[in-house]
Amino acid sequence: MTENLGSLTTESVEQRFSRIDMLDTRSLVALINDQDATVAGAVAAQLDAVAAAVDLIVAGLGAGGRLVYAGAGTAGRLGVLDASECPPTFNTEPSMVVGLIAGGQVALTTAVEGAEDDAEGSFPQLDELAVGEQDVVVGISASGRTPYAVGAVTEARRRGARTVGLSCNAGSALGAAADVAIEVVVGPEVVAGSTRLKSGTAQKLVLNTLTTASMVKLGKTYGNLMVDVRASNEKLRDRTHRIVTAATDASPEAVTAALQEHGGRAKPAILALLTGWSADEVAAALEASDGHLRRAVDASLPHPGQDM
Repeated sequence: MTENLGSLTTESVEQRFSRIDMLDTRSLVALINDQDATVAGAVAAQLDAVAAAVDLIVAGLGAGGRLVYAGAGTAGRLGVLDASECPPTFNTEPSMVVGLIAGGQVALTTAVEGAEDDAEGSFPQLDELAVGEQDVVVGISASGRTPYAVGAVTEARRRGARTVGLSCNAGSALGAAADVAIEVVVGPEVVAGSTRLKSGTAQKLVLNTLTTASMVKLGKTYGNLMVDVRASNEKLRDRTHRIVTAATDASPEAVTAALQEHGGRAKPAILALLTGWSADEVAAALEASDGHLRRAVDASLPHPGQDM
C-alpha cells in the first residue's frame, strides 16, 4: 500500500474549504451541513453494488453463516456499532453479525498505533471465528487501501467466504480484493483527510442499509414493523405493544393478553391474534415458514376455491 495517499479523493485538499477557520459559526455549520447533504447521492450511485452485497449477505446468513465487518479506526468502530445494534433491533444472536476492529476492543475508544497497517492483523480474529464458506466478510476503509481491511478480505476470500469491500475511493485495492466493491465517492472532506465526516456518514448509511435490507429479506420485519424486536426495557415493551396493535388492530386488552401468552414476543402474538390459533399452532406455523411472519400469515389464508 505504497501509493501516494495525496492522490486519493478522501485525502485531497479542497481550496473551497481553505478559509473555514475564518467563517462565523453559522456559516461554518452551514458549510458542513451542505457537504453532508451530498452523501446520500453518492450512496445512490452505488445501489447496484449495495444490492449485490445484500444478496450475498442474505444467502450467507440464510445458510447459517455470519456477517463479519472488519475495519480500522472510524471504519472499524462503525462496523462494531452496526453489529451491536442488530440483536436488540432484530433479535439476532450476537454471533450472527460481528464487528472486528484493528487493535481489538481497546481500539473502540483509544487509538492503537500501527494496528491499521498490519495486513495480517485480522488473521487471529478470523481464526477465532473460524470464518469459512458460509460467512460474509465486509472490509471497511475510507481510503480503500488500509492494510488491515484489505488483508481481512483477502484472507476471508482465501477461506472461501463471500466478501465485500466498502470504501470511499474508486478503483480501490479493497474493492479489487472483494467479490463486491461498494465505492462511495463523497469527495474531499471539509477538514482535509478527516474521513469521520462525509466518508464516515457514507459508510454508516451503507452499513445500515446492508443489515436492514438483509434482515427484512430474512423475515425479521412484517411490512415495516420490527416484529423481532427484543423487548428488553420499558420503552421496547411499549413499542412491542404498539407493533402488535398496528399489525392486528386488536384491542389493547387483547394485545396485552397475547403478548403475555407468547412471552412478550411480537411475532407469535401477531400470528395468534390474526388467526386465532393456539400457541402450539403458532409455533409450528412459524417454524414451517422459517420465522417469516408474512409467509405464515399468507399460508393461513384460504386459497381460491377453498371454503371460507
